Amino acid sequence: MTRHIIFVTGTRADFGKLEPLVVAARDAGFRVSLFVTGMHMMDRYGLTKIEAHRVTGVEVFDYINQRADDPQDLVLSKTILGFSDFVCEHKPDLVVIHGDRVEALACALVCATNYIRCAHIEGGEVSGTIDEIFRHCNTKLSSCHFVSSERAKSRVQALGEPEDTVFVIGSPELDTHRRPSGVTIEQVRQRYDIPFGEYGIVVFHPVTSEADTIGAQARSMFQTLQASGKNFVVIAPNNDPGSRDIFAVLESLPKNQFRIIPSMRFTYFSELMKNAAAVIGNSSAGVREAPFVGVPSLDVGTRQNNRSDAASITHVDAFDTKAVAEFLESRWGIAFDVDEGFGLGNSADRFVEVLRNESFWTRSMQKEFQD
Repeated sequence: MTRHIIFVTGTRADFGKLEPLVVAARDAGFRVSLFVTGMHMMDRYGLTKIEAHRVTGVEVFDYINQRADDPQDLVLSKTILGFSDFVCEHKPDLVVIHGDRVEALACALVCATNYIRCAHIEGGEVSGTIDEIFRHCNTKLSSCHFVSSERAKSRVQALGEPEDTVFVIGSPELDTHRRPSGVTIEQVRQRYDIPFGEYGIVVFHPVTSEADTIGAQARSMFQTLQASGKNFVVIAPNNDPGSRDIFAVLESLPKNQFRIIPSMRFTYFSELMKNAAAVIGNSSAGVREAPFVGVPSLDVGTRQNNRSDAASITHVDAFDTKAVAEFLESRWGIAFDVDEGFGLGNSADRFVEVLRNESFWTRSMQKEFQD
């Protein structure tokens, strides 16, 4: 019997992490399906469901779970309804969710209430805001855990999860960064109409617990970037509450200095980052991926609090314009040693190694708190 694995993806970011695992599971002989929802289905964010449909040898199912500006509790309920019907029809042996998004929480709830085996990727991380609440909820709802580090494993166990259900594989997106992207930086510039020779990458997302100030935070940061005279490639924010305020700031930026892109193919983003002078903002890319490729990053605000202490990262308050300017002056373009705090870039191999062990599939689904 060929076991059926469903991977849930709701954003361009989690797809970049899941794709190496999807391909490895497919190549290992499993039947693989993708349940594609969330931001992937929205024109404003680049209609990135296209990326999922490019993966060959897997089944892809699209589900629209929201309209623009839907509150997160409504998105949660819509996703529960849709995914419940989906798993009833397709009867997976394993559902794989990632991280801290509301779509992952919805699917984990469906799995828990229907005794469907559920694997959580990158649990045990800390960051603050509602993301961390969702992430730890996903840990408790899931039956097994593929984490990025020993520190993350310790946190998952502190939540009462048995040690033999927690597997350290590293961060899957590093698998893509470790190997050649397959494109040149000139091809990236041409595809995305990037006119700059030297540039920084900026990704600034909403922080749901700071929705009332997130627009002011973005305005303060981007004004300092603009004053530097340097050039920047800006990736649009995700669709959490507060994104409208960030978009309003982006729309006011001079186009000859800021190239704003809704989304990028992950291999192209990888090549763009490897050649960047800096990564700036509050995306996990700045604290996990940039250190792995040796690019300096400026972590702005609270969204990635306590996520990483890599030497290439500078942490600043969102309104500390002096610190932002100092970073641009002193760290721009400096090459750092590779940081392996989130893995070696071999997560997919480790993932499949676990799946090939029969004990993974026969462990009881009844959860017990491990003191």
